Amino acid sequence: MAKSIDFHILFQNGQARQALERYGEVFDDYALDRLDLYQGDGDGPAGQVKVADFRVLGRRFVCIDSPIQHEWDMTPGIAPFIECDDDPELERLFDALADGGTVHMPLGNYGFGRRFGWVEDRFGVSWLLNIT
Repeated sequence: MAKSIDFHILFQNGQARQALERYGEVFDDYALDRLDLYQGDGDGPAGQVKVADFRVLGRRFVCIDSPIQHEWDMTPGIAPFIECDDDPELERLFDALADGGTVHMPLGNYGFGRRFGWVEDRFGVSWLLNIT
């Protein structure tokens, strides 16, 4: 029997630490639970993230800096979906995550929530934000 399911983010080009720092600035309840770095002894570039566990809104995320260059990068089709309580919080998160990134769908009413927005942050991670 499976015991849990978490969101895993594989960063290329050594961006995991920058992303962790940024998410700590963006999310009020962010918590970094574990940070293991490569030591440069052949397993990966020294100082890059071997594995990190962090929480946002009580949900566990795992991320790594891949020492292997892959032919693919992030896909915007799979993303954390965040329900916000009010417009100011929705707008704050949307603006902070969109800073240096790409807006796929600006905040608006698309028929499935009062306000919804889809952004890809500067690290290539997509975020779906909504008020129902």
